Amino acid sequence: MRVAVLSDIHANIRALDAILAKAGKVDAVWHLGDVVGYGPDPDAVVDRLRELKARGVRGNHDLAATGDDAIRDFNTDARAAMEWTRRTITPKTLAWLSALPPRLAIDDWSLVHASPRDPTWEYILTEEAAAANLAVLPTARGLFGHTHLPLAYVLAANASADEIDTLAPEAGGWLNLDGRRALVNPGSVGQPRDGDPRASALVLDVGRHSVAWIRAEYDIAGTQAAMQAVGLPVRGISRLALGI
Repeated sequence: MRVAVLSDIHANIRALDAILAKAGKVDAVWHLGDVVGYGPDPDAVVDRLRELKARGVRGNHDLAATGDDAIRDFNTDARAAMEWTRRTITPKTLAWLSALPPRLAIDDWSLVHASPRDPTWEYILTEEAAAANLAVLPTARGLFGHTHLPLAYVLAANASADEIDTLAPEAGGWLNLDGRRALVNPGSVGQPRDGDPRASALVLDVGRHSVAWIRAEYDIAGTQAAMQAVGLPVRGISRLALGI
């Protein structure tokens, strides 16, 4: 089974459609949360995922959009964008976001937004954090987002719990994880932060336990114009072109 794995779409429909086109024919779409927040198209993005029968989990921005007081922990720009999102989304979008679970297991993959230890908030940014989370991972392999950084933390077969390799994406290349425990991040569809402004995602071959990162150019100027038109924060608009 071939799966498109998306994370941190952040209400950016142009980026979402571009990465879906890049992924090509897939059997399923999985998402790792933060479907909304920051961007100008929350309803359009949720409608697209609904059309695709995407399966996934909630992120901290999705949780905040439902009215949860998670918004208290947001910085000024994120809070302003979320307040706009709350005012804007339809009841149908709100219901869809509210129904997202914090974690999900599909085959031998665990899906979370942030980490297996804390599915909503923890940032996995070091090999030490990755090792601690691999130790509690209930399946052989896991998928996570939240950091907006595409990479994989891989435990070599028969290695000790702290022997972790951090692997960066190779464009067009497949990473075979068969026999190895791993936590894999597809990067961000709608707001990449690795210095590359192109939308980022994964294609996963479930049967072969292999992943490949993909990137797609999209109409960044169009998204920026849509954000400006509804009064979203300036910093959130400018950073899209920089991938930071």
